[in-house]
Amino acid sequence: MLAPLSFVGLGSNLDEPPRQLRSALQALGRLPDCELLAVSPFYRSAALTPPGDARPQPDYCNAVAALRSPLDPEALLSCLLDIERAHGRERRAERRWQPRPLDLDLLSCGSHTIARPNLCLPHPELASRRFVLQPWADLAGAFTAPGLAPVAVLLRRLTDQPLSRWRE
Repeated sequence: MLAPLSFVGLGSNLDEPPRQLRSALQALGRLPDCELLAVSPFYRSAALTPPGDARPQPDYCNAVAALRSPLDPEALLSCLLDIERAHGRERRAERRWQPRPLDLDLLSCGSHTIARPNLCLPHPELASRRFVLQPWADLAGAFTAPGLAPVAVLLRRLTDQPLSRWRE
């Protein structure tokens, strides 16, 4: 039986962001019984900030990875959080929208739909985030996460400016 197809969003805006993403991708490729299938190009995006907060942040480097994994969504999420911690991320100590060395989001995992405090699938904000949809469309624009339109259709619905590729 073929393991479910999962998509992971990657982002970093601290400590050499492209290096952080490359290191995280290597860690994803080493997960037990997982196969890293493809990785999008790296894109540059402005950091999201809370309303009224004008403090500057470095731009993010973003990508999306496709993998096959027999792990259930909770176990896969646990692995992603372990990889984040290994890269210096401390979720308990940070506020939302704070700069971070690594952010890994489980975007979709097979046909799972989950709505729990610690895990929502598909990711609840993916349809409004160009920094997720643009790299994801490079990999699998025709893919439809459960209950949503194809990734390429979601991307076309956005009205903000396209992202540029990350240049090192």
